[in-house]
Amino acid sequence: MEGIMMRHKDEYSIAVRKPDQTIELKVETYKPVINCKPLLKTPFVRGVFNFIDSLVMGISCLMYSASFFEEEEEDQAKLKEMTEEERKKKEEKDKKSEGLFMAATLVLSIVLAVGVFFLLPYFLTNLMRKFIASKFLISFIEAVVRIVIFLVYLLLISRMKDIQRTFEYHGAEHKCINCIENGMELTVENVLKSSRLHKRCGTSFLFFVMIVSAVLLMLVQSESHVMRIVWRLVLIPVVAGVSYEIIRLAGNSENKFISLLSKPGLALQKLTTREPDAEEAEVAIAAVEAVFDWKTYLKENF
Repeated sequence: MEGIMMRHKDEYSIAVRKPDQTIELKVETYKPVINCKPLLKTPFVRGVFNFIDSLVMGISCLMYSASFFEEEEEDQAKLKEMTEEERKKKEEKDKKSEGLFMAATLVLSIVLAVGVFFLLPYFLTNLMRKFIASKFLISFIEAVVRIVIFLVYLLLISRMKDIQRTFEYHGAEHKCINCIENGMELTVENVLKSSRLHKRCGTSFLFFVMIVSAVLLMLVQSESHVMRIVWRLVLIPVVAGVSYEIIRLAGNSENKFISLLSKPGLALQKLTTREPDAEEAEVAIAAVEAVFDWKTYLKENF
């Protein structure tokens, strides 16, 4: 909410535009959910853990940014009347509630994502099995239905006012990265004229998830209705792992074929990003500068 999260190596920053228009900046050490370096470096396996980490960090950052707006709504007079001990008890209670809420949100997010984007397309296309004999054609139709549901979802949420603001900050995040990677100084002017599309975006990752899941489900067939559902659940970590490797490759390659594969994901980013204003660009710059020395990067690479 009204902010940007930037991660570089073992640190990440959160910059938030508070209601009083000042920028609140926090820098934290990145701590993975499962701190096992061999797993985090193993191709295809690391993608699964990075996906989980992204969910946890995303929810945590969202709750942190939301806290500034909740504070505005609280009765400040009551807080002032509290003793130091009462304030500490309230903080401890809030932390416990926050932890439970974050865990519940994480579980609910995963369940809804699996239900809407993996199981719903299957049940819808399963109705066609009486009329279509080809298993591969059924799998292809399921993939198309999954992509259509995903596009409709993006179109619907993009109409929400709060989400539009989030997409503007998303665009500012991409513009900052593109600005630096194209050898320009990180100023508001340079950021605003940079592209808001980037190969390593999570939107592109989700597009690859759709494609990889379609290919794998065409290869893995079963006569059993129950086993078809089980396979769709079991293959989710595999899909995440493969998609992660593809987006890593796409983000670091100028190969024409890889660039061609990246184009649909870049096109989708036109839905999940908006052109930011100067104030949003300032927030993004603050987040970048907190964890990344862009001046040294420019000297060494340009």
